[in-house]
Amino acid sequence: MTTSKSATSTTLPKSSSPAAPARVKQSLQQAYSIDELRRRARRNLPRAVFDFYDGGAENETTLRANQSAYDGLNIVPRYLVDVSKIDTSINLLGAPASLPIAVAPTGAIGYGWPFGDVAIARAAGAAGIPYALPTSSTSSIERVAREAPNTRLWFQSYMLRKRDFTMGLIDRARNAGYEALIITIDMPTGGKRERDMRNDFGLPFRFTPRNMLDFASKPGWVSRLLRHGMPTLENMVGFVPDTLDTSTIASSVGKNYDPTFNWNDLAKIRDAWPRRLIIKGVLHPQDARRVAQIGCDGLIVSNHGGRQLDGAPSSLQALPAIVQEVGSNLEVIMDGGIRRGSDVIKALALGAKAVMIGRPMLYGVSAGGQDGAERALFLLQEELLRSMRLSGLASISEIDRDILLQ
Repeated sequence: MTTSKSATSTTLPKSSSPAAPARVKQSLQQAYSIDELRRRARRNLPRAVFDFYDGGAENETTLRANQSAYDGLNIVPRYLVDVSKIDTSINLLGAPASLPIAVAPTGAIGYGWPFGDVAIARAAGAAGIPYALPTSSTSSIERVAREAPNTRLWFQSYMLRKRDFTMGLIDRARNAGYEALIITIDMPTGGKRERDMRNDFGLPFRFTPRNMLDFASKPGWVSRLLRHGMPTLENMVGFVPDTLDTSTIASSVGKNYDPTFNWNDLAKIRDAWPRRLIIKGVLHPQDARRVAQIGCDGLIVSNHGGRQLDGAPSSLQALPAIVQEVGSNLEVIMDGGIRRGSDVIKALALGAKAVMIGRPMLYGVSAGGQDGAERALFLLQEELLRSMRLSGLASISEIDRDILLQ
C-alpha cells in the first residue's frame, strides 16, 4: 500500500474532547430514551448541523422506514424462566464484545461536539464494544488510536478517485493498530439531501444570511467552536494541497467518490489488508454472496441511514434474505433504525450477529460530549437487559426467529 501524507505531520489542534459542564452531566440522567437525547441535541445545535445529522435523502422514505420496520414485529415472551442473570456478551469478528452492538461510522462529528469522534470512541471502549472511525472524521486515525487506547477500533473507508490517497489511509489504519477495515460500497455518488440544501449547508460551504442567523441562535455551540476551533477533517489533510479548510477539503472529497470501483478492486483490497475486512452497504442477497466469495469476514446490511437511495428497502427488511444467502460463511451486522433495546432483539432474531448504531451516538455526543455518548449506550444496554428479562431470554444465544410473532 502507498502511504499518503499523514495528518500527524501537519499542524492540528492538540486539545482532546472537552468534558461537559457539571450541570449538563447531571441533566443527562433525566434523559430516559434515545429520542430524548435527540431532542436535547436539537436544542443544542444549529438547525443546519442537526439536520445534517438527522436527515436523509429526498422524501426521506427510506429514513423513516428504517425505524418503522421494527413496529411491524412483535416479540412473544416466555415466562417462568430464570432470568436473574442476563448474558449480553458475544464474540464479534474474533474478539469479545459486552453487547451485540458496534458504533457505526458517522462523519463530521466535531460539529456536534469538539473532537466528538474521540468522545464516542472512549464511550464505546468503556462499554466494551467496537467503534468504527469514518474517513470523514474530525479526529485523525492516529489521534483516536492514541486517545482511545482501550477501544476496539475499526476504520471505515470510502473509495476515492485518488486511489493512492485512499490506500494510504488504509495503510495508516493498519500501522495504528486498527483491528478491522470497513469498505463502504454504497457511495458511487452522494445522495440528494434536501434538508442541507434548504439550510444552505452545502459544499463548498458559504455563509448566507439564513445560516448566519441559524448559527447565532445557538450561542453555546458558537462558544465551543470559538474555544476549540473550526473542526477539520483530519484524515483528509493533504487531499487538497496546502489547506486545512474543511469546506474546501469536503467539497473536493465529495467530487471524488469513485464510481468505477468494482468487485475486482474489492478483491485486491482483500488481498492487501491482512486483518478483518467488513463490507458496508449490502442490501441485495447476490451482493452478499459475492462478498462471501471474495473472502471477507463480515458484511453490514445498510442503506447508509437513508441518506443515499431514497426508496431502498429498510435494512431490517433486507436482512433475512441476506442471512439466508450467506448462512454462516461470514458475520452479518445490521445497521439502521435502532432506537430501543427491543430493536436489537428483533434484529438478532432475524439473523444478525450484531447491530450498528450511528445517530443515537450523534444525538448523545451532541447533547453532552462523552457523557452524552455514554448515556446513549447505557440506555440501549439497560433496555436490552430489561427486554430480555421480560421476554424470558437469559442470553443472546437464545434469541432466534421463534421469539417473533409469525
